[in-house]
Amino acid sequence: MTARTDTLSLLQKRLKPKAFGIIQSWIQQFEVEVICSKPRTTKLGDYRSPTKSHGHRITINSNLNPYAFIITLVHEMAHLKTWNKFKRLAKPHGAEWKNEFQNLMLEFSPLNMFPADVESALAKYLANPKASSCSDYHLSKTLMLFDEVDSALCTVEAIPERTLFKTSSGRIFRKENKLRKRYNCLDINTNKRYLFNPLVLVAQI
Repeated sequence: MTARTDTLSLLQKRLKPKAFGIIQSWIQQFEVEVICSKPRTTKLGDYRSPTKSHGHRITINSNLNPYAFIITLVHEMAHLKTWNKFKRLAKPHGAEWKNEFQNLMLEFSPLNMFPADVESALAKYLANPKASSCSDYHLSKTLMLFDEVDSALCTVEAIPERTLFKTSSGRIFRKENKLRKRYNCLDINTNKRYLFNPLVLVAQI
């Protein structure tokens, strides 16, 4: 079974038939290989332009809930369409990409496939899309409501200041003050400071 077939099978189980049909038609039209990848902490998905040995390729984290999955997939499809039209002349998340992303998302509007709270957060995000949906606090927090999360975990923003927490890699930090949009945290072992997204899931100690 190919990676593309695996992805289509996964999408077919998660999406309404009409939504799945849109995605399937894009995959066939653009001859893009869509791969469900292992979860990555630094990104939800990515797009790679064609090379001599490969065509268009998109990877999406396999652990995303259906709503985050579809938004991320549309995000990467917008990169593909931007590449087809402008190659390297367009900025990665410039006006050309924003226009493609907004137009692609419009195809799902008549389907009413998103819950009301996601629809509202997505509408605000679409007014001026950013580099990633995870960089939009309101949309990210809304999408997290539909994640299957270990009850032992919580977000960094939910932990009291001066409290210790452990990351998925096993490193231990102490939550300090908030700097603009991120939290200043101290690595207990190295005494170095790092900035954490408020929505990162950690285990409070």
